Amino acid sequence: MRFFIFSMGLVMSVSFNLPVLSQPPIQVVQSPRVAQSNSRQLRMNRRLWNQQNISNYRYTLSNSCFCTSEARGPVIIEVRNGSTTSITNAGTGQPVNPELFQKYSTIPKLFDVIQNAQSHKASSLTVQYDPRLGYPTQINIDYNSQIADEEVYLTIENLQEIR
Repeated sequence: MRFFIFSMGLVMSVSFNLPVLSQPPIQVVQSPRVAQSNSRQLRMNRRLWNQQNISNYRYTLSNSCFCTSEARGPVIIEVRNGSTTSITNAGTGQPVNPELFQKYSTIPKLFDVIQNAQSHKASSLTVQYDPRLGYPTQINIDYNSQIADEEVYLTIENLQEIR
C-alpha cells in the first residue's frame, strides 16, 4: 500500500511538471478598435501629406530587417515629380540597387505599405507620423507573431522639399 501511494505521488508530481502539448499557440490579434484607429490615422495623415502637394523631395530611409546590409541602409531617396530619381547610400553617396528599396521609394508607397499591413491584418502595426506634413516617420510591422524574421522596421527622417 505504501508503495502504491508513493508511486501515485511520484506520477502526479512528474505529470504536473510536464508541458501541455495539446494547447494551441497564443495568437496576438489587433483588436477592432486598434485597427480602426490605425485606419483613421492613415487616412488623416495621407490626406495631410497630399494637401502639402510636395512632388520633389528627398528623405533618409533605414530598414532594420533580417536582410543584407545593403538592403538596410540608411539610404537617401530622391523623388522628382512624384517618381524616384535616385537611391544612394547615405554614408558613401554611391548608388544602391533600387530594387532593394522599391516598396519604400516614395512617400505614397510608404502609405501603401501601411495600408497593406492593415489589409492583411498584421499581428502588430505601429506607425508614427510627422505632425506637420503627415508622412510616416516610423513604421513597425509584424505580419505574423508566429514567424521570425519577417518583420519590417522602417525609419524615415530628414525629409526635405527640393525646389
